[in-house]
Amino acid sequence: MGYVFDFKDAGLYDAWFDQAKNRYCLDLEIKLMMDLLSPKRGQRILDIGCGTGISLEPLLDKGLNLTGLDPSQYMLDLASKRLGNKVDLHRGVAEELPFEDNAFDSAFFFTSLEFTDRPAKAIEEACRVAKDSVVLCVLNRHAPLNMVRRVKSFFVPNIYTHVHFFSIWELKQILFAILGNVPIKWKTTLQFPFACGRMARFVENFQIVQKSFFGTLIAMRIQPVPKFRTKPLVLKVRKAKAYNPASGLATRMRQ
Repeated sequence: MGYVFDFKDAGLYDAWFDQAKNRYCLDLEIKLMMDLLSPKRGQRILDIGCGTGISLEPLLDKGLNLTGLDPSQYMLDLASKRLGNKVDLHRGVAEELPFEDNAFDSAFFFTSLEFTDRPAKAIEEACRVAKDSVVLCVLNRHAPLNMVRRVKSFFVPNIYTHVHFFSIWELKQILFAILGNVPIKWKTTLQFPFACGRMARFVENFQIVQKSFFGTLIAMRIQPVPKFRTKPLVLKVRKAKAYNPASGLATRMRQ
């Protein structure tokens, strides 16, 4: 199941985005996620590890059927306040999704896969319930900003103490191991550590920047091969009935 946010974590998570610089980074990440998700009106979308609902907000007014899942009731309470009745919220874990096969058109992780104990199983479950695409948005191990976050967490415990940072190569290795050679598309946000103005936002749109192996956030889109959870069924075989000849019939035939 991995790390589950408590009451304090839930409050700090939302408060972190109140800072202008952090909000700027969030906007870049959301834009990248939306580019790869490419939602279309009427689609069923699942946010796995929806947290307080920040990653679902940009999808609210697009005519989508939205569902969010998170293991933390504290995070879901904040998500409910933010989203109201526009999203169907569930408490559960990514490694065992409480949904039927192909129940959604698309599913995504937005900085939540990092907190799971079994990321491969979580991805496999996402591909089971989503028939068209799965988008992974994860923090990059090789990004300078994330390296600083990791070092700080060793000395001052914080939310990053519980994070497993990924690399592009690690994600691909996991995906190919469980899904085979499925189509994959990826981009990154560079997020300049000391710049968040108009010029930095302009540079972030360059294709060469969005293909940086050192980008802060990795967004990867998978087209999953359909998988189904099967149950062994008991095969009932009806035995043919044995019939005895009518009395006296065999005697008459011999005569």
